[in-house]
Amino acid sequence: MIKHKFLKKPAAAAASAQRKHSVAQRWLTNNLGVVILMIFVVELAFVYAIQTFHYSSVRQTLTSELTSVVNILSRYAQDTESNLSSEMRGTLESFSAKDRMELMAVNAKGRVVLTSSGFSPSANMVMHDYIDLQSGGDGYWIGKAENGEKIMALCADISSFSTEYSAVRVVVSLSAVDDNITALTVASSIVCAAILLLIIITGMYFIGTIIRPITQLSSTAGKFAEGDFSLRIRYKGDDEIGDLCTAINHMADELSNAEAMKNEFISSVSHELRTPLTAIKGWAETIYMENDPDTIHKGMAVIINETERLSRMVEELLDFSRMQSGHFTLQKGTMDVLAELGDAVLIYMDKAAREQITISYDEPEMLPFVYGDKNRIRQVFINIIDNAVKYSDAGGHVSIKASEEDGMICVSVSDTGCGIKEADLPKIKTKFYKPNHTRRGSGIGLAVADEIIAAHGGRLDITSQEGVGTRVTITLPPEQRTEKEA
Repeated sequence: MIKHKFLKKPAAAAASAQRKHSVAQRWLTNNLGVVILMIFVVELAFVYAIQTFHYSSVRQTLTSELTSVVNILSRYAQDTESNLSSEMRGTLESFSAKDRMELMAVNAKGRVVLTSSGFSPSANMVMHDYIDLQSGGDGYWIGKAENGEKIMALCADISSFSTEYSAVRVVVSLSAVDDNITALTVASSIVCAAILLLIIITGMYFIGTIIRPITQLSSTAGKFAEGDFSLRIRYKGDDEIGDLCTAINHMADELSNAEAMKNEFISSVSHELRTPLTAIKGWAETIYMENDPDTIHKGMAVIINETERLSRMVEELLDFSRMQSGHFTLQKGTMDVLAELGDAVLIYMDKAAREQITISYDEPEMLPFVYGDKNRIRQVFINIIDNAVKYSDAGGHVSIKASEEDGMICVSVSDTGCGIKEADLPKIKTKFYKPNHTRRGSGIGLAVADEIIAAHGGRLDITSQEGVGTRVTITLPPEQRTEKEA
């Protein structure tokens, strides 16, 4: 058994660790996964927008330069005194943007014959932009040159005013633009990575603030399951977890109180059972050994009284067990409250007289009938009167009164006994609770009585003052009202 106990704790710890990992893993795969996806999409959109913006700016510049050149050549072509070929050469040589881009003239055969840089390209060079222009396109192309450099090319048709040349073409390197785009991409990636790292750090911290108290809750709940209610959860946060910790601490207080009351109840019931059993056994042995009629008569009376006491106690325990299991039933019918109350008073008249306690019963001539279980109602009356006699000392007085007030039947039982402390009154109808441990009783009689009266639609109220006495008031609805409610 010891070995099993030691093996059980690491297993619980491993399960706890697995749960913690599971929570963090769910956060990583769900929330963090969505965040990473969103950041990735935003990064791609940003890079695409930056690239589009830069390439559009370069194309706009090329278009502007090329349009200016075409307009100049067009004016030269309209001037009959000028030579378009020489003007073309002069325009390319004096091209103002030659340090940033290259201007080319394409002859009618589709070959580059003049360039602003003075270097002639390979005769086998493929000009995709020129091909696109000849096919009816816009003469725009981005790709790699023969040396592997990424370029942008734009071509304009001039065949409408020139027979020697078919187009002019402007080409620019995109290396500087791509470097700028790459720098912006790296910068944005660093920002995104910093944001993601911040989200991870704050997220893990937040998860930790949840997992730590949950782990403590799990550990403390395990102690509660083992019967140790001394631990309390310490949590300083003012949030839902704090409310949960407060609720569990309150539950532990209630369980601890219930455990203490249960133990007290077991001790009290054991004592209550032992006392009559000891008396029965003692008098049975005396009767067995004695032949004196007086002794036999006295002993039999004690045995009968103690047997009845045991029977009532067992009935209370059985009723309480039925209530706890939900099998407590009532055999309801039309009943006379005064008849049951009179029987209960009669039962305790002789007993109270023997204990030098007087009972006064103020009985009215008539009360409305009640729709209820007469045996259970009598049981309540017996329990209340028994408590009044039990908690009264010699010379005390018990007053019983029945009346109709505000359409309800009221039965009050008052005594001049020891009374109940003000702090104990809210708990007096709680199961297993005994305000006075010096008096006999199991501590469940009032709890059972309260359940019975509540099942009849009534109310059981207790008022008391320590050292003065106690009053128990039972309020029941008459038969007509109960039938209307049903």
